[in-house]
Amino acid sequence: MSVDPRFAAALVDEEALVGSRSLTELMGRPDALVVLGSGLADALDEAWGTPVATASLEEIPGVLPPVADGHGGQLRAYERDGGAVLVATGRTHLYEGVGARAVTALARAAASAGISRAVLTNANGCLRQWRLGDVMAITDHVNLSGFSPFDGPLFLDVSAVWDRPMTDALRGVCQREGVYAILRGPEYQTPAETRILAGLGVDCVGMSTVMEALTLNALGVRVAGMSVVSDLSFANTPTDPAAVVKAASSARATVIAGIEAALRA
Repeated sequence: MSVDPRFAAALVDEEALVGSRSLTELMGRPDALVVLGSGLADALDEAWGTPVATASLEEIPGVLPPVADGHGGQLRAYERDGGAVLVATGRTHLYEGVGARAVTALARAAASAGISRAVLTNANGCLRQWRLGDVMAITDHVNLSGFSPFDGPLFLDVSAVWDRPMTDALRGVCQREGVYAILRGPEYQTPAETRILAGLGVDCVGMSTVMEALTLNALGVRVAGMSVVSDLSFANTPTDPAAVVKAASSARATVIAGIEAALRA
């Protein structure tokens, strides 16, 4: 995938270059990146065995340690099919009071280090009559966060952010497919907002992933995404953050299979 030099100039600053050098020194040269969302930090522990290298995320310049419940703070490297896959066991969110630069620091460093593909996962509030623990392949997104990885007149074509072959591979694994919307958070949406979002064609809503996907796509990285149904937004009971993490954890088998399928595509 060709990279517009304007996007590279805007995203790959000195911090990203230093971060990429740190990644390769700690982990070797990576082929792919996986980011694990809420409740999924240890999803690959048994499936992929012992990583060949482990570091704290904050050891990578520019990358902040995750603070949200259900997020780990490690970066791991695994050898898979002859290539190195970086796995982040958590992420930083816009609602922590940081901008898109901090949220995308790992993505920018990994892209600068040479990854060709990425799989991003998260937990969501579901706007459809689906089941807790269902996993949705992200086919498109709606950015309602008020943020962008870019400032100024840099007009990125976002019609194909989610790589088609990788997403097709997820369709063979995930129970659902659909549109993911990002809100800044940290508050969950109101009943009125839930109805509006559902009416707009949004299937699931969350507070992550889109900034990373936009950044990686702009830097020529193929991107796929999975979103785990961990809260039913039309339910009459209040959203419980601990229950969100528990529901996401129940989907590990599907998420693992999806990651492996997308990375092969």
